[in-house]
Amino acid sequence: MISLEVFLKNGQTTISNLLVENYRRIGMSNEEFLLWLQLHRYVEAGDSFPDLMKIAEDMSYNQQEIYYLLNQLVQKQFIQIVSQKDLRGMMHDSYDLTLVYQKLALLLSQKTKQVEEKQIQEKISELYQNFEAEFGRPLSPMEYQRIGQWLEEDHYQVELIQLALREAVLNQAYSLNYIDRILLSWERKNIRTSEQVMDEQKRRKRQMMQKEEPTTKTLPKISLHNWLEEESND
Repeated sequence: MISLEVFLKNGQTTISNLLVENYRRIGMSNEEFLLWLQLHRYVEAGDSFPDLMKIAEDMSYNQQEIYYLLNQLVQKQFIQIVSQKDLRGMMHDSYDLTLVYQKLALLLSQKTKQVEEKQIQEKISELYQNFEAEFGRPLSPMEYQRIGQWLEEDHYQVELIQLALREAVLNQAYSLNYIDRILLSWERKNIRTSEQVMDEQKRRKRQMMQKEEPTTKTLPKISLHNWLEEESND
């Protein structure tokens, strides 16, 4: 049985689970990934340009197979061989394995973008459904186009159009022209987000409450002249 001391002496190889989960999605084959792991193992241990014959032995591959896999990794830009001079002017080669993380970052960024685009499309679909529900009828092609212009040309947020629709419904104005005037009014006030709309509504509400407060009437001034004292002097 191998002792704990031997396990600790041989160290560990640590990589991100994101790479383990997605190496096939970024274009690496199983064999290429295994070779990349072997190179990573040596680089982590301080050997930046390990002997490929030792790796071939560990993987039970022959020299030709290892060089083919290495060439594939270089061509696919998962690794690159870097040559640098040391302090004595000697050239030394090393494997740069960080390219694989750049490809992984790009993949994850594309995934995030796809999720965001899907969420936006779901919001837009819900927006059209809300218009039809509030208007109590299907939207006409012209109305679809008008709402699309708000989104694509005027770049109004979906949430902002939803709030404008609610304002129109509260005022019983089931008209895209009315909603358009609301949106233009907000734009003139530089209101672009739902949070800014809420702040504006609170401000208007405070103004209305102040107008409704009873005003204090100014009482006429009363003379402090002492009429009794004047009579006694007479």
